[in-house]
Amino acid sequence: MTTCTALIVAAGRGTRFGGPLPKQYALLGDRPVLRHTLEAYRAASGITALQVVIAPGDESHYRNAVAGLDLPNPVVGGVSRQQSVLHGLEALCTANPDLVAIHDAARPFVRPTDIAACLAAAGADGVVGAVLGVRLADTIKRTDAAGTVGETIPRTNLWRAQTPQVFRYGALLQAHRDAAALGLSEATAMTDDAAVAERAGMKVVMVEGSEDNRKITTADDLDRGIAMESRTAFGFDVHGFGPGDRVMLGGVAIPHDHTLSGHSDADVALHALTDAVLGTIGAGDIGKHFPPSDPQWRGVSSDRFLRHAVGLLATRGGRIVHLDLTLVCEAPRIGPHRDAMVASIACIAGIDRSRVSVKATTTERLGFTGRREGIAAQAVATVETPRR
Repeated sequence: MTTCTALIVAAGRGTRFGGPLPKQYALLGDRPVLRHTLEAYRAASGITALQVVIAPGDESHYRNAVAGLDLPNPVVGGVSRQQSVLHGLEALCTANPDLVAIHDAARPFVRPTDIAACLAAAGADGVVGAVLGVRLADTIKRTDAAGTVGETIPRTNLWRAQTPQVFRYGALLQAHRDAAALGLSEATAMTDDAAVAERAGMKVVMVEGSEDNRKITTADDLDRGIAMESRTAFGFDVHGFGPGDRVMLGGVAIPHDHTLSGHSDADVALHALTDAVLGTIGAGDIGKHFPPSDPQWRGVSSDRFLRHAVGLLATRGGRIVHLDLTLVCEAPRIGPHRDAMVASIACIAGIDRSRVSVKATTTERLGFTGRREGIAAQAVATVETPRR
């Protein structure tokens, strides 16, 4: 079996990023950038070990970012990227993997399938290294110091190099040792491992990557770069009628000759919506967060439950796209109160009214709702949340 260690370089300072933390430890959604990168490599076929290189003094940031991942102690990097990679390579001498995949921690959007493609290319006969990259599509101009165009450079066979850059371990280690012996200063150090390999005369091939594999450079890149996914979940609830003169539906008090009995104010509409939103983030159901056996929730307004679910979604970097509610009952009539319910639900969820739908139907006098014994509600929540 071919072994490959992913060497994640997280020792940079990222001066253009700004902010209180180096960019690799800044939050992308609900997790640090470094965490996203590591989880992509944990999901990649062919990666047998992970090793992170960090800057001195970043130990506490590192521990917070990798909590629960069971990784080896980090390697402390140097003053340049080239030195940091060499430190990491030297630390792998005992393990001596067949391949090493060098990756910048600030590229958290790398696809596991692209990582696997690089590993396959680097393991081919006669090849020593493989670099993920994107072919240049724009016209390239060379200018003088004043910005005057001097020439147009043909873009044929030109690529933008990304990471991972995968190499046969022993060959890359020797190439880095030889480059370090040149005494290159930080200002003139080679900027990627492919350049080190090229200097050593190794055969390095390019592997077609994706524009999604962006590198985070500035704080704005975090907002633009969050990879989002859509999620949909379903909620269902039922409450029976009891003595009273109104029912609560969607946060609106509707006059009726009965009330709904049950948990809190028994707002069956908000309960179904709460379960739907909780479902989109795998957070259980309403009973997990607000147990009906707990007396503190007796009679409480159910808008607290939906606000709680929406808050949990928000803390994970998500947002509601649409809420769809269907009420099943013979009475009361929902139509006259539909607009008020839409406005109420939108206010509770913190979204525009256009993102809320309220519908009503009957069971043609069949079943418990047809016998006017209670009301059923089903809800569908559609959200966007950072991809995990």
